[in-house]
Amino acid sequence: MRHWIRGMAALILGSGLLAQGPAGLTMTDTQLADHLSQLMESTAVAVPGLVNASGSVRQLATSALGSMRAAPQDLALQYRFSKLVSAYLALSDTFPHPEPFPQVAEQQFSELRESARTFQVRFEAALEQVDRAAQARAADPSNLSRYADANSKLPPPAATPRVVFFGDSITDAWRLNEYFTGRDFVNRGISGQTTLQMLGRFLQDVVSLKPKAVLILAGTNDIAQGIRVSAIEDDLTAMGELARASGIKPVFASVLPVSDYHKDADSRFEMTRTRPPAMIRQINSWMQEYCRREGFTYVDYFAAMVDGNGFMQADLADDGLHPNAKGYRVMAPLALDALNRTLAPVVSPTTEKTQKKRFGILGK
Repeated sequence: MRHWIRGMAALILGSGLLAQGPAGLTMTDTQLADHLSQLMESTAVAVPGLVNASGSVRQLATSALGSMRAAPQDLALQYRFSKLVSAYLALSDTFPHPEPFPQVAEQQFSELRESARTFQVRFEAALEQVDRAAQARAADPSNLSRYADANSKLPPPAATPRVVFFGDSITDAWRLNEYFTGRDFVNRGISGQTTLQMLGRFLQDVVSLKPKAVLILAGTNDIAQGIRVSAIEDDLTAMGELARASGIKPVFASVLPVSDYHKDADSRFEMTRTRPPAMIRQINSWMQEYCRREGFTYVDYFAAMVDGNGFMQADLADDGLHPNAKGYRVMAPLALDALNRTLAPVVSPTTEKTQKKRFGILGK
């Protein structure tokens, strides 16, 4: 196991990839890292010559710690900090301790070694969690297992037309029963998914549920991951064609605007850096034209949620990306209107004339 952990850590560090996930630094871990940095500073002055000899190592550790605070989920930074602490300890062992060695200094060195071991154990646990998640994604890249059980237990559609809300975290977090009552609306959103992953589960999580319509909200994660616009368009087109071929009416929702209004609360909330507004507008423009050309319904959430600066209105999202309750209250009537129009029965001119004659609107 330890050989694997070292290999994974070297791969992460060498590639510069960020291992994102819930196993990043917590406040307790941050305090531990701060404590390690302080112990290196205090022990260095206790051993003659160690201050100068370890200066660069301690400076690099301080720099890594500062970066860790800004990117708490970056395992590469955690690994680097841990190795710098180990390097400092190894360097300190090459310098003889003066006699008599102060008891407080001895205690600080012991505490430094124990704290370094604790930090390393936490890092290894985080790395193992990332590996488990990576293995799960490799085995099930579209996350077909997420709704497999729920799909098998879902009853057949009743008199009320069924609609599947299909998307990423914005759909995943939408409590549909609170915003739409008396409707057979099924949520099949999965946080973090791209359009390609959604396409991979379209048959299972949409077609097999036999809805009358599907409301597709996707694309923001593709933009954040640097996926080509043409690839996003191809995936959305494929979903539209699959829906039509299956007798399902597709409704496409615009990609939501984002903002940087909340970045002072958390640097991760600077959303326009990874989701440029110009790219969002480009995809939405294509999507609107695609729907017009194919006769599909387009829901323009963007226009209702954007402000004069081209950003998501500050009070509609607490992180500049995911709608809050007020944001969903803006989206809900737009979605409902689009679905009502999509599901409205089509009345042919002949049928309309017959109905008007029946009710005396036309003369005999």
